Amino acid sequence: MTARPADLLIDRPTVSDGAALWRLAKDSKTLDLNSSYSYLLWCRDFAGTSAVARGADGEPVGFVTGYVRPDRPGTLLVWQVAVDSAHRGLGIAAALLDGLTSRLTAELGITGVETTITPGNTASERLFTSFAARHGADLAREVLFPADLFPDGPHDPEVLYRIGPLTPTAH
Repeated sequence: MTARPADLLIDRPTVSDGAALWRLAKDSKTLDLNSSYSYLLWCRDFAGTSAVARGADGEPVGFVTGYVRPDRPGTLLVWQVAVDSAHRGLGIAAALLDGLTSRLTAELGITGVETTITPGNTASERLFTSFAARHGADLAREVLFPADLFPDGPHDPEVLYRIGPLTPTAH
C-alpha cells in the first residue's frame, strides 16, 4: 500500500456532496446502489456519523456512511464505504474509518463498530479485519441476514462483523 496523499482532507459530508457519493457508490460496482435521493438525505441527516475524503480540488474521492444504532447507542453501524477507483490502494478507506471512529469515540462515546459484508467481498473483509487489529479490538462474525430473507431475487447472505470494544486512545 502506498502512502495516502498528503493533501487529503477528511471531514463531514454536506448535502452538496450527495451526488458525488451516489456516483462513487455506483462506480464501485460492488455496493448496493441506493437512490440518489437517499444519498442527499444521508448527507443531511447522518453527516455527523459519516465522513468524506476530499482530494486537492475539494471533491469527494471516498466516503464512509454510518449511523449510531438507536437500540445500541455505543455502536456505529457502517453502512457503506467507497473510494474512487483512481484513489484505491492508498489507505483512504482505512483513514476514513479511523478518522470517523476516532471522532465518534470522542464525541459520542461509541465503543463498537458493526457492518455487514457479503461473503467474497475480500476488500471489505480486509478493511474491517485490519481495523479491528489496529485498534486491538475483538472481531466476531455471524450471519445477520440469510440469503432467503431478500425478496428481490438472488442475494448473498449479509455477515455481521461486530468490532469492539474501542477506546478513546485507540489509533
